[in-house]
Amino acid sequence: EALPVRTDIMDIEEAKKTGAMALFGEKYDEEVRVVSMGEFSKELCGGTHVSNTSQILLFKLVSESGIAAGVRRIEALTGNGVMEYYKNLESLLNQAAKAAKTSTGELSDKIFHMQNEIKALHSENESLKSKMAQDSLGDVMNQVTEVKGVKLLAVKLENVDVNGLRDLGDQLKEKLEEGVVVLITVNSGKVNLLAMATDGAMKQGAHAGNLIKAAAAIVGGGGGGRPNMAQAGGKSPEKVEEALQKIPEILESQLR
Repeated sequence: EALPVRTDIMDIEEAKKTGAMALFGEKYDEEVRVVSMGEFSKELCGGTHVSNTSQILLFKLVSESGIAAGVRRIEALTGNGVMEYYKNLESLLNQAAKAAKTSTGELSDKIFHMQNEIKALHSENESLKSKMAQDSLGDVMNQVTEVKGVKLLAVKLENVDVNGLRDLGDQLKEKLEEGVVVLITVNSGKVNLLAMATDGAMKQGAHAGNLIKAAAAIVGGGGGGRPNMAQAGGKSPEKVEEALQKIPEILESQLR
């Protein structure tokens, strides 16, 4: 129902007695403007642009937020502003449909199928990366050495990401059963390091966090972590071999 809009100028106390709403925190002069839309709304206001609510035509909320305790702020479009809003929205929808190579009516279904396809491709990509990491690793169990009776496997890998490094570390630690595993990889010019220590190795003094921190310092980086597992990064790939050679010495200094 369209409501007439009336504007009255009155004393602020008189305005409050009529039930006109004043916004908390706003400052008003002694003489105020009171805008009423029928009996539905009556507020102290800076002014209005319509004489009847029907002139607003359309009303579209575009945002809502809290600005103070118990106070919400809304922003809306009216009239031609709403028409322009939907015109722009339709243009964006058409662009999205064109990019997805479908119609606007089928866009939702197409996005759903694309999301499933991306999920499947991501899973396949992770499997391939895992296989590549395994191939890069090869048979390294013959590289296991002992430091004060603690088994140590320190290996350099190529082009294995951080997630792949962690997966390989878990697998090698399981094969090793007891001891310390240290993996270093160079990927896109950056060095990533991972160290893992079993319960038995930790009882003898092994600390993955301190070990990896010392090794990372050699390759121009830093990091650390828990006694059983730690990661670090570095920026000097040319120092990887030096770090590998120093790892037995670093571990030996930890062991009792």
